Amino acid sequence: MPENRNVQLIDQFLDAIWLESGLSANTLTAYRTDLKKMSDWLEKQKRSMDKASKSELLDYLAHTVRSGVSARSSARQLSSLRRFYRYLVREGIAESDPTSELESPVIGKTLPKTLSESSVEQLLAAPAQNTALGIRDRAMLETIYATGLRVSELINLTLSGLDAVAGLVRVTGKGGRERIVPLGQEALAYLAQYLNDARPELLGDRVSEAVFVTRRGGPMSRQAFWQLIKRYATVAGVNEALSPHSLRHAFATHLLNHGADLRSVQMLLGHSDLSTTQIYTHVARARLQSLHAEHHPRG
Repeated sequence: MPENRNVQLIDQFLDAIWLESGLSANTLTAYRTDLKKMSDWLEKQKRSMDKASKSELLDYLAHTVRSGVSARSSARQLSSLRRFYRYLVREGIAESDPTSELESPVIGKTLPKTLSESSVEQLLAAPAQNTALGIRDRAMLETIYATGLRVSELINLTLSGLDAVAGLVRVTGKGGRERIVPLGQEALAYLAQYLNDARPELLGDRVSEAVFVTRRGGPMSRQAFWQLIKRYATVAGVNEALSPHSLRHAFATHLLNHGADLRSVQMLLGHSDLSTTQIYTHVARARLQSLHAEHHPRG
């Protein structure tokens, strides 16, 4: 039956790319979701995925668009299908790749939500410094803004990955890629205060390898850090749109505004492709245009 055949092919493909690329569980789940949708559609026509034609793939993609799927989601689905069919052809399971001549939908660039430098200063200063949690929160905010780490990288930062003497952090990002990022004096000072005073108080007699810990002694979750940012934004009166990665985006944009080159920012962010970093040049350019319009006598 096509259903059993399709499930077998998807599982085989996912096992192979996990071994080859060490992809995260979230990425593998996204591939499975995209491929399962295609599989379900083909099963209604009693077709297995390795026998699908270009016209059938076009019919499927047209079906997803009619059902309200965005251009971005459609492009992601096509990307999943491309990798899947390249694998089938490579392994001799399919005779040809039906995606080889299909073009991806045109997607407009979505500018990342970022913060002005003054708003970042307000946000960083929001945590009270007379409690262990406030000291921890200030150290976390300073660290993520100083380094541009992803939220997952920040909350998973370990003591062994922190070199306070050299002022560096070592993190493992997407695809298992390791990078080393400088901290800067401000972040180092708040980190030292946290590590010397607040962290021992939060841990008590417990032991943890995580740099940033909760009252229970474990690492913070992504959701908890997001709530933390929203809470301090309210305290600071920051009204700009926020996301969990707002300080990461601010890190990149502010570096470019102050003259950093794109390649350096790419390395600091841990982007494998320069095109991913280039979107920040649009943010920086938009900021410069806004400043020009506001301050130039003929703006």
